[in-house]
Amino acid sequence: MTASPPLLRHNSAAATPLPPPPPPILTCVKKLAESPELNSIPSNYAYNTETTGSNESIPTVDLSLLTSQNPNLKSKAIKDLEIACQDWGFFMVVNHGIPEELMKGMLEVVNEFFDLSEEEKPEFQPKNVLEPIRYGTSFNTEKEKVFCWRDFLKVFVHPQFHCPNKPESLR
Repeated sequence: MTASPPLLRHNSAAATPLPPPPPPILTCVKKLAESPELNSIPSNYAYNTETTGSNESIPTVDLSLLTSQNPNLKSKAIKDLEIACQDWGFFMVVNHGIPEELMKGMLEVVNEFFDLSEEEKPEFQPKNVLEPIRYGTSFNTEKEKVFCWRDFLKVFVHPQFHCPNKPESLR
């Protein structure tokens, strides 16, 4: 089998090859990650910093210690939380009391939200960051030089519960 010649544009001067089609417009990281053309992380998602070679791991906070009758254990949990927030800005929580089955079920339903078509999601992309339901990604090329590899759904649940109306299983 031989390769077919490139499509040519004819004009009065000469035939010239047609330019390649533009890349697809990507509106979310999920679409980018599932793209068959993706074989490496795009450079605008790569964030490199100098490392010190430290083997530190993400801080872990044991929430069960907060309800301990032992004041030393309670103080340790509070101190661990303080250090994690100050030094890292985030932490992993263990012994929080949320059943594993509930967490798995929630992840399954939220994945249904992210599987909605691209046409269905814009209604959850408000301009106001204080809206109680917000869907988004980090495709803000006007402000960001390095993008976060994420799509997100944020909902307010307290003091009033808010939830997207799609998919139905999320309600």
